[in-house]
Amino acid sequence: MNFPALAEEQRIQRLMPPSGKVRAVLDTDTYNEVDDQFAVVHALLSPERIQVEGIYAAPFHNDRSSSPEDGMEKSYDEILRLLDRLHVKSDDLVHKGSKQYLPDGQTPVSSPATKDLIERARACPDDEPLYVVAIGAITNVASTLLLAPDIVEKIVIVWLGGHSLQWPNNYEFNLSQDIPAVQIVFNSGVPLIHIPCLGVASHLLTTVHETNHYLSGGSEIGDYLNNILVEYSANKYAWSKVIWDIATTAFLVNPDWTEHELISTPILSGTGPWELTTNRHSMRYVSYVNRDAIFGDIFKKIKSLS
Repeated sequence: MNFPALAEEQRIQRLMPPSGKVRAVLDTDTYNEVDDQFAVVHALLSPERIQVEGIYAAPFHNDRSSSPEDGMEKSYDEILRLLDRLHVKSDDLVHKGSKQYLPDGQTPVSSPATKDLIERARACPDDEPLYVVAIGAITNVASTLLLAPDIVEKIVIVWLGGHSLQWPNNYEFNLSQDIPAVQIVFNSGVPLIHIPCLGVASHLLTTVHETNHYLSGGSEIGDYLNNILVEYSANKYAWSKVIWDIATTAFLVNPDWTEHELISTPILSGTGPWELTTNRHSMRYVSYVNRDAIFGDIFKKIKSLS
């Protein structure tokens, strides 16, 4: 696939941390664990920085789903449950994504999500890109790039997946389900902000005791987030949970809560380590997240609903 060749200067300009309010869509396997729910809520409760224009259900397959399609459908339903508790209308906001993973590096999977993303991206002014916050298997986004390569010039992708550049492997859920899709995104030249899991987002730990204290008893959505974490913690002892996906929304709300740099985009050949490069197109790589500042922002925003 031949994608439009962005000038490196333009790509670097797009990769500057946002300094004001951005337009964004979320691509999320919301029912996979309990972290996507926090990220969706964080985005919707941060209108001063994020204008959420679409939420797309991504496929996933694990012990919480019977197939990628079932995972996508369950994620779609979970998005609706979150919006209901936030009293946000779902009309024209929520769209179903792919029923399967990308089969290879050339074959897109069309869905209501890809159609909406193409339409929104193409409608963006040249100087106001659409941020695509991807916190699951990245099939929907890769399919959209294959279906409409021109949107490389209209979007910035913020993706949570894979592990840090120093990690010895990439056995990570979002990446390992969907390797051809990740390869398309990393090879397309689209402006990309990459937030790894182990070694970076893995610092975003919370506990049931903390969420009981800050979230329960104040609002419908606070109780819901606390309750799903309590259920997820069943039969666990001295346990904490990584809320991985809030690293992406935190970067858009306040980039100063992270450490990041421009690097040459690495190459992915499978679930082995990243192949580091020095002469490829640039991407922004996040290497640290401020756990306390990020959770503090989320807890305060949810508590304000009381």
